[in-house]
Amino acid sequence: MTTDADRVVSFFSGGRDAEGRSLDEILGWNDERMEAIHDYIQWVFPTRQPSGVIPGAPLVTDATVRAFAADDRLTERLRLAFERMLQFYGLQRIEDRVEMDATRFSSRARVWLAPGNHNHLRLTRIMDSLSTLGLVREARALQRCLLEDVCNGPGKGRVMPRTIEFWSRACP
Repeated sequence: MTTDADRVVSFFSGGRDAEGRSLDEILGWNDERMEAIHDYIQWVFPTRQPSGVIPGAPLVTDATVRAFAADDRLTERLRLAFERMLQFYGLQRIEDRVEMDATRFSSRARVWLAPGNHNHLRLTRIMDSLSTLGLVREARALQRCLLEDVCNGPGKGRVMPRTIEFWSRACP
């Protein structure tokens, strides 16, 4: 039997998810496809918590964390996934900061910046996964952007208090 750590590491090493898709294929999807398909995020940003939506999604274990800490290629592929999702949300990383992308944010925010939108859970998962798998700075940069820039700016009143709580606790 394949362990969850093996499944996560295998996927990030060029393997395939339960639907036969590689990380590279998923990262090449356009924004509309990323929005419409709901079962890839658990593979691209795995966490220690079982998915309430996708039974059988791989979980991060201590062995997974050790594998990512020992192999820079795995971490770099996770960073690529993070960059792609920032683009999806209309955000961008500039050095150690995450900021709203002036050219994309308003059009992309129409898709996800609404009370109770499922992308709020995805964003929580992304921060949790990044933190757990060694990209704590990136997770905190996203957290800061969401809580300070988005929630106090264009997202004021559009992000539920419960979501803000989750985002606040998503990083160590």
